Amino acid sequence: MKKLTLLFTILISTTSSFACDICGGGLGNNYTGLLPNFNKRFVGIRYHFNAMYTQLDVNGNKTALSNKEQYQTAELWTAWNIGYKWRIMGIVPYSHIEKFNYGTSTKTQKNGLGDIHISGYYNLINTASDVVSQTLWVGIGVKLPTGEYNKSEYIDSNSPNIYQLGTGSTDFTTSVNYDIRHKNLGLNTNVSYKINTENGDEYLYGNKLSLSGSLYYNLVLNEKIVVRPNIGMLHETQQRDYTMGYKIQETGGYNTDYNAGLEANIKNIAVGFTYQTPASQHISQGRTELINKYLTHITYTF
Repeated sequence: MKKLTLLFTILISTTSSFACDICGGGLGNNYTGLLPNFNKRFVGIRYHFNAMYTQLDVNGNKTALSNKEQYQTAELWTAWNIGYKWRIMGIVPYSHIEKFNYGTSTKTQKNGLGDIHISGYYNLINTASDVVSQTLWVGIGVKLPTGEYNKSEYIDSNSPNIYQLGTGSTDFTTSVNYDIRHKNLGLNTNVSYKINTENGDEYLYGNKLSLSGSLYYNLVLNEKIVVRPNIGMLHETQQRDYTMGYKIQETGGYNTDYNAGLEANIKNIAVGFTYQTPASQHISQGRTELINKYLTHITYTF
């Protein structure tokens, strides 16, 4: 049963990781979730897709200056446990991002390595009985500036500085994950905070707070197959960016999303899918609008 809890938690915890900083390619690849109730190693592939409209007018309408941007990221991720209390995780992303301008009907795109994220976690609580089980993990992480950051992308456009493969900065994350389950019904909650530093071009992305919670239910089909439907919500708040010490007004904001997903476990193979749709948002003073997004993964445990 511990192995099965991992599969659900992967989807729940990672929802905050691809919802963007507040949005973008390399900007959204930091992992902030935890994996409670799991005592083995794993390696897998995740795929994120999210899209948004940028440079909308003051009423949130598309104009000749507006863009539609799409961000697709494939990630190699792995975790290794040290004893029963510690876990180390690494994520290596590769992104393909596109921008379509409505005024000129032109499309630009870029591909490349994103920002690698390394994190460590400690298990504070791990109790289980025939009726109730609960776990509590705390973690810290570092995001390395391995993705390309192009200063001209921001200087030459009026859009938020999100059309980047990476932030160009070394950033840090803290997170707390609590999971409680009564028989087959469970609740997973995650709180994470990302602390950004100024990059070499004197640009500082705003810090981000992420909160998520999801209900899940174990459906045991047979001894080898278990599926876990889940529903929940995610809320993110990001501070405004700074450049050369000056606050950029049309940055930062918040978004709240509904989540729905399904996990399946067949022996040592886990597959999953999560879909997100905005419930409420106010990003970049209303000049950016998030669209529906999704995440899928396949993971091998050993």
